[in-house]
Amino acid sequence: MKQNVFPVDKPIIGMLHLNGYSPREVHDLAKREIEQMYSNGVDAVLAENYYGTADDVAWALDYLHSQYCGYVYGVNILGSAGMSFSLATEYDAKFIQIDSVCGHLEADKDELFAGKLQELRRKYPVFVLGGVRFKYQPVKSGRSTEEDLSIGKERCDAVVVTGSGTGKNTDMKKIRLFRDALGDFPLFVGAGMTEETCREQLSIADGAIVGTWFKQNGRTSSPTDSDRVRKFMDIVKQVRESRQ
Repeated sequence: MKQNVFPVDKPIIGMLHLNGYSPREVHDLAKREIEQMYSNGVDAVLAENYYGTADDVAWALDYLHSQYCGYVYGVNILGSAGMSFSLATEYDAKFIQIDSVCGHLEADKDELFAGKLQELRRKYPVFVLGGVRFKYQPVKSGRSTEEDLSIGKERCDAVVVTGSGTGKNTDMKKIRLFRDALGDFPLFVGAGMTEETCREQLSIADGAIVGTWFKQNGRTSSPTDSDRVRKFMDIVKQVRESRQ
C-alpha cells in the first residue's frame, strides 16, 4: 500500500468516536480507549467527530502525536475532507477517511468535487481511505457500482465498503462485488465487522475499520471494552498466521 502506511497484513483500524458530555469527559474517555485499543493489538486508531466536535478530534490528534509517536493513527472530519487533510498534516497522521469519494453526487457536482479532491491530494500527500456506496450516503451518480468503483480507485488509496449503517453488517455479497470490481486494489470493510464475521470478511478484504464491536455490549455509544478488543484481535492474529 502507498507509503507503507499499514505495515501489517490485514490491518485493523479502531474507531475513536469521541463520546462524552463535556470536553474533559471526552478527553478522559479517549485516552482510555486509545490505550485499550493499542495495548490489545489494534494496528491504528481513527479519530472521528461522530459524537465529538472537530476541536475534540484536533485534541485527540495532538494527544496521539505527543503520547503515541511511532504509532499509526488517522482522522475523519465528517463533511470536511479539507479539514481532515490539514489536520493530518499538522499532527502527522498517516491517513484520512473520506466517507464518499464517488457515487454520491450528480455529474456536474461530481466534476467539481473531483477537482477539489485532486487539489487536496496534491497539496497533502496522505493516504486516503475512500468510501464508495457508503453508509448514509445517497447514490446520485447515475452510474453502475462497477463504474463508481473504477472512478473511486483514482480518488483514494483504498476503498471502504459498508452496509447500511454504523455497526450494521456489511453483506458478503457486497464485499465480493467490490472485490471483483476492484481486482487487487486495497479494500477495507468499514462497518459491522464482528468476531463471528471477521474471518470470512478478511478472507476477501485487505483490512477493516472496527468501532461498535469494540464497545461494551456492542453498542456504539458505550465505552470500549478491552476484552472485546483482545478477543477480536486474537482472531485476526489467527487469520494472519493462516496466511503465512
